[in-house]
Amino acid sequence: MSPLTVPLEPTHQKRFESDFYVEGYATTFEPYVLFHDENGDPIYEQILPTAFGDCDMTDVIFQYDHVGKVFARNRNNTLLLEVHPESGLFIAGDLSKTTSSRLMYEDINTGLVDRMSWCFRPDYNTLEYNEETRTIIHHKIIKIYDVSAVSIPANDATEISSRSLVDGEIEKVKQELLRREHEKQKLLLKLKLGGI
Repeated sequence: MSPLTVPLEPTHQKRFESDFYVEGYATTFEPYVLFHDENGDPIYEQILPTAFGDCDMTDVIFQYDHVGKVFARNRNNTLLLEVHPESGLFIAGDLSKTTSSRLMYEDINTGLVDRMSWCFRPDYNTLEYNEETRTIIHHKIIKIYDVSAVSIPANDATEISSRSLVDGEIEKVKQELLRREHEKQKLLLKLKLGGI
């Protein structure tokens, strides 16, 4: 098992009774490579489990590649988010409600789409950069906008999978960050640190 692999807890149960059920982790709490600087050296990012304490998760949507149609959302009780302190930001979705969402389920179920991402607004006032480990550390997340199944992740250590009603196991899942937010954070960090 790689250090970025996070298994679900052994007592984990499905959150929706649906034939079109998916689940995964939108992010985990292990450091991962966010980007490489101009010298090719990695810059890491880490989300702390405590970063979600006051996070606004009132209307989060589930999309594909962070654009287009909405397949589930927590406001209509088809999407659930849970912070698992030992693992990461767990998501579960019921993709049974529309033709589009059922087609998204099929893409996940067949393994054509098996990675996840999320779009969030960090608190830049609490952002920390550890020069020794070259790690950007998030102490506070202000808002989560979406969680998405993605085609090509920025961080290859993510996964989303489907489960049938009788399936008691889920594959290991990990996390990656949205490319648009990644570029924004990279630029803001360079400005804050005076260049990397």
